[in-house]
Amino acid sequence: MKISKLKQIKKENRDKLLGRSQIGAEVVLDTVSKIIGDVRHDKDQALISFCEKFDGVKLENLRVPQDIIERSTSQVDETLLDALNQAAENIQKFHQAQLPPEWICNVTEGVSAGQIIRPVETVGCYIPGGRAVYLSTILMTIIPARIAGVSRIICCTPPGENGQVKKETLAAARLAGADEVYAVGGAQAVAAMAYGTETIPQVDKIVGPGNIYVTTAKKLVYGDVDIDFPAGPSEVLIIADATANPEYISIDLMAQAEHDPDAACVLVTTSQELAESVKNIIKDEVESASRKEIIEESLEKFGQIILVDNLMEAVEFSNQYAPEHLIIMTSEPEQILENITSAGSIFLGELTPVAAGDYGSGTNHVLPTSGCARFYGGLSTESFLKKPTVQRLTEEGLKNLEKMVITLAEYEGLYSHAESFRKRLKDIK
Repeated sequence: MKISKLKQIKKENRDKLLGRSQIGAEVVLDTVSKIIGDVRHDKDQALISFCEKFDGVKLENLRVPQDIIERSTSQVDETLLDALNQAAENIQKFHQAQLPPEWICNVTEGVSAGQIIRPVETVGCYIPGGRAVYLSTILMTIIPARIAGVSRIICCTPPGENGQVKKETLAAARLAGADEVYAVGGAQAVAAMAYGTETIPQVDKIVGPGNIYVTTAKKLVYGDVDIDFPAGPSEVLIIADATANPEYISIDLMAQAEHDPDAACVLVTTSQELAESVKNIIKDEVESASRKEIIEESLEKFGQIILVDNLMEAVEFSNQYAPEHLIIMTSEPEQILENITSAGSIFLGELTPVAAGDYGSGTNHVLPTSGCARFYGGLSTESFLKKPTVQRLTEEGLKNLEKMVITLAEYEGLYSHAESFRKRLKDIK
């Protein structure tokens, strides 16, 4: 990993650093647009064709039969099933606490207003395939939707080489509470959930991470259906001072890098000695890593160690970077936390690795990437809720709002708005 002083990084290199693995949607825009158009027109037949083209398998049934899903839990290793159950319990506890209350207040005499909570009716969870089996993502997307009260939750995930969805994936989906599972992946799965086919239902919201094709598809269908946010290649930024353990930092950077060649891993530190130590440890440790090639490619493309003069400079850069995962390894991490404004999920202290949030601390690991943490939070129970407002006026309330409403309505030229008040006031006087 390259070591650079923040103040000496040229603007074009700083822009590249901040942009990290964000690939412009224009690179795949035409391809994804055509996929979406084909799915909208040819529906199931398009999905079957794309599955044969991209996944190398010819499917007869897109939906995984319910009896196969039901049997899956008895076919999975008990140790793995226990881990899934423990993770699910922690995720449920955390997301249950996120449920917001309904409320009402008296705005003025005779005028009450408040907010009610209603779940989204149908949700589609995209579960990535490819380099790994993401059982944890299944729990992270389905459980909060179920807690929110979503009545129908479906999953789409790419089929394996044999055309089947792994039994472990099905077991996790059953445990989390999915209603249906479909062996469809990629941009075509997003299109199917957004517009519906003969087999796959149209949903109200699509959630879950994916590659650039999936992310671009989600952006293109947004408006016809809701989405969570762009969630692309994983990333971590670590703020550390001289007290931090270089071995912990090194393994945390490698852990993030092993996700994907486009993962972005950055260390920001006040200590030259720590920076050198981390660089050397990674150089040695990566040689025996099981995902050596992926880690090396990721760190070569988007890995960086940045030296700053003080921790406030580190915080300012971190807020600008807006990382998906932020680890704070300083002598007093809570003090640093007070000044953090933009991060997807934050890990305090050297005993708190990102892996805790990835699997079982209860927080959600579906998080905004590529700087989107500047304006998005992670997936939560509230992601699946609508919050309609409600109000009620009494005769006294109507009179109290009379002058204000009529004055503003007539100023805006909306005379029927004003008349809707006058007619009621006439009847009660």
